[in-house]
This record gives sequence, structure tokens and C-alpha cells, in this order.
Amino acid sequence: MSFGRAHRRRCIPLAAIAAAALALSACGGDGSEAGGGGNTNFVTGSGGVSTVARSERTAAPKLDGTTLDGKRLDVADHKGKVVVLNVWGSWCGPCRAEAKHFAKVSKETADLGVQFIGINTRDPERSAAVNFEKDYGVTYPSFFDPTGKLILRFPKGTLNPVAIPSTVVIDREGRLAARTLQALNAEDLRKMIDPLIAEK
Repeated sequence: MSFGRAHRRRCIPLAAIAAAALALSACGGDGSEAGGGGNTNFVTGSGGVSTVARSERTAAPKLDGTTLDGKRLDVADHKGKVVVLNVWGSWCGPCRAEAKHFAKVSKETADLGVQFIGINTRDPERSAAVNFEKDYGVTYPSFFDPTGKLILRFPKGTLNPVAIPSTVVIDREGRLAARTLQALNAEDLRKMIDPLIAEK
């Protein structure tokens, strides 16, 4: 058997495994196809942030469960605030890169009516995620969602998180307002949430 044929045989299973892994981890490209067909009513800007006009926003899904420290948490309890949902995993390099920025901005905006909430996913043990938060100074709560059940509650065709990391912002009325599928620094995170803080 030639090297070329042997190499192709090895590549086919690897490609199949990679495709399955992407499907299982809900990863995607820019998310434009992951939301399904139809008119999604959101626009992706040059910074990779998708936004929805205030009059076109849809309700966020019911997001409730247990946090990394074992407490009950329901996003609906924070209606009236801007809620920043960050999907992350301790194993994810871009998540590590953005974590300190999220910790910083969460403290800066707490008095402006903003609540940060993490969704930790694909970490089979809580301990790795808890240590991650300690290492990066993350003080806001995170759901423990190792199998991605909360992520699947977002309807297709909305600003659903389809990559890790993803950040979704919910407006004060509990509606999906903005999303990005890439890691953010503090400046870009503020650009994403400041217009929603300003809404009255």
C-alpha cells in the first residue's frame, strides 16, 4: 500500500471524528448557518458582534440550574438588569484569554445594573472550573452545565451560543439583544454592552 493511500485512510476517520466533535461541542464558524433558516433579524457588525434592533428582539429562553458552588440560579431573577452570559470551559484557550477581562468589566458595571453569569460547559468535574474562576478572579456565578443542556435551550434562528467561548447579552426586558462567538477583551466587551446599559 502506498503512503498516499494509507494517509488517506487515516484522514477519513480523523475527519469524521473532528466533525462529530464539532457537532457535540456545538462549535461553529460565525454562527450564521447554525441559527437555521428564515429572517433572523440580527446583524453582525465588523467586530463580530451580532445585534438585534430593540423592536425585533425575542425572549431569552428559560435558563435555570445549579451553579459551580451548588446553589440554585435562575436568569429570570435578574430581569430589569442587563445580563451578560458567557459560555466557557476551563480547557478552552480563548476562554482563559478573555476571563480576566470579564472579571474586570463585571466589577466595573455592577453598579450600572449589569449582571454577569457564566455557563461552564464540557468540564466533567466542577473542581477544574472552580479553580479556573479562582485563578482569573471571576466572582460572578456560573452554571455548571457539563453536557450543554442550557445551551440547547436557545432556539435556532436566534442569538444562540454556538461556539465556546460565546457571549450573549440579554436586555433589561429579558430579550436576546447581542451575541459574539469569539473571545473579547475589556474594550470590546464594553462596546457590546454599553449601548444596552444606556437603554431606558
